[in-house]
Amino acid sequence: MQEHISILNDLYFKYKGKYPDSITKIPQSGSDRNYYIISSEDEKVIGTFSLNIKENKAFIYCSHHFAKQQLNTPKILEINEDHTAYLQEYVGAESLLSYIENQGHADSVFDLYKKSLKHLVALQIKGDKNFDYNQCITAKEFGKEAILADLLYFKYYFLDTLQFPYDKQLLLKEFEILADYLDHAEYKNFMFRDFQSRNILVNNNEVYFIDYQGGMKGALQYDVASLLWQAKAELSNEWKEKLLDYYIQELEQLLQSSVNKSTFINRYYGYVLIRLLQVLGAYGFRGLFERKAHFLASIPLALQNLKYFIENKNLGLNTPEFDKILQFVTSNLTIKKFTPTKANESTKLKIEINSFSYKKGLPKDDSGNGGGFMFDMRGILNPGRKDEYKKLTGKDKPVMDYLEQETLMNRYLNSVWDLIDINVEDYLNRGFEHLQINFGCTGGQHRSVYAAEQTARHLKNKYKLKVELKHLNQENWVK
Repeated sequence: MQEHISILNDLYFKYKGKYPDSITKIPQSGSDRNYYIISSEDEKVIGTFSLNIKENKAFIYCSHHFAKQQLNTPKILEINEDHTAYLQEYVGAESLLSYIENQGHADSVFDLYKKSLKHLVALQIKGDKNFDYNQCITAKEFGKEAILADLLYFKYYFLDTLQFPYDKQLLLKEFEILADYLDHAEYKNFMFRDFQSRNILVNNNEVYFIDYQGGMKGALQYDVASLLWQAKAELSNEWKEKLLDYYIQELEQLLQSSVNKSTFINRYYGYVLIRLLQVLGAYGFRGLFERKAHFLASIPLALQNLKYFIENKNLGLNTPEFDKILQFVTSNLTIKKFTPTKANESTKLKIEINSFSYKKGLPKDDSGNGGGFMFDMRGILNPGRKDEYKKLTGKDKPVMDYLEQETLMNRYLNSVWDLIDINVEDYLNRGFEHLQINFGCTGGQHRSVYAAEQTARHLKNKYKLKVELKHLNQENWVK
């Protein structure tokens, strides 16, 4: 991380002729890109560092192209020589998704969705003009091959993990039927590819788009489907229908011609299905294979979303094997498999989580159960050995960033949660009342504190459990 900061520091000097006042890392989500807020007394910019040169160049090309069309995307301000780092315009820090989470489905949020769709139409139509699709990082076009790739992504990373018997050859033939049907979309322009509320930033009641480097030529309906059917946003059917109508109106206005609404909507629902399956594939890969808790927790929502779709929409295609698989995937049995047991008012289970120092001895368990989990954090690099972190703790952001970005902490905790979740779910089902979980390190100040805090957060979010969190060596922390 320090190397990234040094590179971005010099890049900012190249841009402004002075060094910034501060560079603060933005927590990573699903990508390998590293983002930083770079601040000086007169402005903020976003610094990006990534070793994926091809992806960087694609984003930079798209941004330059969209800037010429005056679209709502950040401008590129400076690029280093080897294209591993670049600066872009700051267009806000709060996403449309966070607006939904904080404000619910209020009228103001509905208006932001309308603005997003209005600017999406502009991005798709104006952005397509003179766009060099040779700059795309995957395929030039979201055609039959790309559609099949999304279907296979769902097959390999989600469906096949369920070990459900099906006719593989017949399913592949039916995938071909669906891909052929969707490939004949009437309108193909610039397709954002990952147009979801997390990639829409809100700043002064205006919306801006980010993370469009995976774009290609494709059907207009795909991006609309991605936004309106995002599982985590949980938009009502009424909102979806009103916003789709609004999008079509904006499209007709920009094209200055009428759209065959019936045909457009039929294709739209086909792309809804493709997007829902692609998302399940992504959640399967990130959650079931990479063991990332956030993606595992998102699977039940995605399955409920797909379940609603297949119960209420019909593409009219003859795909019996595919239909059978979708029925199984969205069955109550499958959804239950991915839905953790939640605590309720009658739940007696209390989780006791401690951080401690091995120098001071092991925590005692006064519950009468003889103790619970004991995790040794000393195999993780110790931030306390660095002067800038010595007087901080695992609750301070600089230490958290270091542990998340420079150590194997995330991998370690994912393994820990795999273990403790088994006991937690069993204890909930059997009516047990107590479970102790302990994290120890040398000083009980950095690694163990971070692990205890994050585990408490994990259990509260996943199971809605009561958690008693203690840092047993707090009185001896270096201050």
